[in-house]
Amino acid sequence: MCLVVLAIGQSARYPLVLAANRDEFHARPTRKADWWPDQPEVVGGRDLQAGGTWLALHRRGRFATVTNYRDAEPVSAKFRSRGELVTKYLESDVPPLDYLDSIDGALYAGFNIIVGDASDVAYRSNRGAEARELPAGLYGLSNELLDGPWHKVKRSKQGLKSLLDNDTVNETLLLRLLDDRGLGPIEEVDSKKLGFAKAHAITAPFIVMPDYGTRCSTVVIADSSGKWQMTERRFDAQGVSAGESRFTFTASD
Repeated sequence: MCLVVLAIGQSARYPLVLAANRDEFHARPTRKADWWPDQPEVVGGRDLQAGGTWLALHRRGRFATVTNYRDAEPVSAKFRSRGELVTKYLESDVPPLDYLDSIDGALYAGFNIIVGDASDVAYRSNRGAEARELPAGLYGLSNELLDGPWHKVKRSKQGLKSLLDNDTVNETLLLRLLDDRGLGPIEEVDSKKLGFAKAHAITAPFIVMPDYGTRCSTVVIADSSGKWQMTERRFDAQGVSAGESRFTFTASD
């Protein structure tokens, strides 16, 4: 499970605001967010098992993020890493919608992907959602289709809306929004595969379990002057903060 909430064109000061939790097995090797030695214009975390990433920015003022799609189809070695979808977009100069249209969805297990810049954003899933541009608005994504019905998505979108309505968007409050550990309603629990306790635990925006949970929270803010800010806060298996990194840059052509 992962979580992304996104505001496009909802603030004169901040045309793009993104807040995301990466949920993953704690044993999966990961590199903390930083500028990449092999691609020095890209900043983000890195999955050391498959080599891709779940969320990253390019110094030109481009971003991409991907989540898995939760379905019954097992992940197979025949599929390519979904993390490469992020890096391939950032390496290119292709417009967001054109890039998403170029993806052969059959090569990957179920995914959702959002790519764009501060004003032009697009979304696609290979589970029934064709590539489309996202107009100005508020969006939420987990491991269902965009703006899926899960309580954690709705609650997190409402939290972001409140920050925007009150003109209180900042790193601290966005990280607090992502640190919501409240469980979803019982009616949402699907315990067929995981058992009730685990199935209930993953209904929270921030997941805490011994083997799996929220590994990091990331905030991305693009302001009207072209300045981008990324903050990554990392967590251990107990959900305790284990480090933090901040990056700022001004988008360049």
